[in-house]
Amino acid sequence: MDSKAMEESLPSQAPIFMNQAPPHMSRPSIILKLILGLLWGIIHLAISLFNLWSFLIYNLECYLISSGLLRKYQYLHLDRLKYLAIVVDSKEAKNTVKIRQLLCWLSTMGVKYVCLYDIEGVLKKSFEPAMTGSRDGKAGEYLDIGASINYSHSSHKGMAIECLSGSDGKEGIAKAANLLCSTYLNGATHGNGKREPTFTEVDMASALKAIGCGGPEPDLLLMYGPARCHLGFPAWRLRYTEIMHMGPLKSMKYGAIVKALYNFSKKYQNYGK
Repeated sequence: MDSKAMEESLPSQAPIFMNQAPPHMSRPSIILKLILGLLWGIIHLAISLFNLWSFLIYNLECYLISSGLLRKYQYLHLDRLKYLAIVVDSKEAKNTVKIRQLLCWLSTMGVKYVCLYDIEGVLKKSFEPAMTGSRDGKAGEYLDIGASINYSHSSHKGMAIECLSGSDGKEGIAKAANLLCSTYLNGATHGNGKREPTFTEVDMASALKAIGCGGPEPDLLLMYGPARCHLGFPAWRLRYTEIMHMGPLKSMKYGAIVKALYNFSKKYQNYGK
């Protein structure tokens, strides 16, 4: 067949191929894809609407709590809250205005002992120079910065605050382990009579206290930041701690803090008994 005959046959064959659907695009498969796409869109829309509704309800509730319109939140029973920990993302910890506002709110609510933590030590650098008094390394003795913060109510004259950073976590446990090993190696038993070391939880707690990394376990930990974790807060002090994620520090709300403390006061913990 010459070239002219081939050119004449091509136009007649083209419509035949154009009218045929590809084998992978059959009509049932197209309908199925449309149905699945529609279901995905409906589910995505439902979840988005639910999140929007939850966000609006949460903000409305925080506003009503701040306005004092919800009576059950007006009287907080903080007898079980002996020690409160605040974990802040290091990037947000640079906003000292928000941190001071948070401390003022906690003071007006009746919180007496607070631990501030961020992994990079931003809070340590910001608050420790302004604190009155000093810590001598013994567990349970904390700094009081009541003079550096203006509180709303005179009934709360001061707040005992402890500042921690990531160096009090991994480095603290390493120093405690080094102390235990040194104590074992310098023990009275030598030679073949030396037994294998058996370190208990009590031994580790005593070593942490001796190096200044001990301290009380927080009853409640409030986490501010994008991550839902404690960001390296000393794990040995979180055995029975209730952890609540509060969202970004920049969107901190007074009503949200009141609600968190109220919810904690209603929880029951049996501590493994």
